[in-house]
Amino acid sequence: MTEGSTTKAGKRGGVRGRIDKRQAILEAAFRIFARDGYGQSCVREIAAEANVAKPTVYNHLGDKETLFHEAMEAAVIRTVGRSLAALDRLREPEGEMRSALEETGHRLLKSHCSSESQALRSLLHAEGPRFPGLLKEAQREGPQRVQDVLADRLARLALSGRLTVTDPDQSSEQFLALLTGPLDLRSRLGTRRVPDTELRSVARAATDTFLRAYGVGGEGETDGA
Repeated sequence: MTEGSTTKAGKRGGVRGRIDKRQAILEAAFRIFARDGYGQSCVREIAAEANVAKPTVYNHLGDKETLFHEAMEAAVIRTVGRSLAALDRLREPEGEMRSALEETGHRLLKSHCSSESQALRSLLHAEGPRFPGLLKEAQREGPQRVQDVLADRLARLALSGRLTVTDPDQSSEQFLALLTGPLDLRSRLGTRRVPDTELRSVARAATDTFLRAYGVGGEGETDGA
């Protein structure tokens, strides 16, 4: 390896190390903020959680408020990524529509009930009045983005004759509401882990109700119909 290539490799390693360190700080910050809230959290504890020196946190993120914004935005990206991945099942679904919707619903519920998703919602609820801009951005890049992508999937399924959806935005909102609506009660406002068997049951019930409204042919019927 020449001196020039060694220098380039060293630069790439330095950039990669800086990115990894920044990610570690953001993940540690989110855990501390989720545990203690914004007001009670301190940069010293976040640095210790990330296994870096306190000045390193400031060098990467500046002040505590910036750190909070960046940590929350990173958490939104991670959580919405899992939900968007759940919607891949509806991109070109094979087999029965019921099976595709039920599996999608189950995956969405698993994402919704993850510890990180629950912590994110709690933080946004608690700190939203202090950071209204962050709350608006998180809503747009999180739940709204998931709903928009689901609406697009439903619209395409309607065009292919597999659903009778006429208003994709409304029907996507309804499907998500059928899924997440029962979770506050079942999870006792997030204090109880909902077993996977219950998540599947909620997904099945949501799919049954959704297909009664928007199903094609026999897929709008249930065994009890």
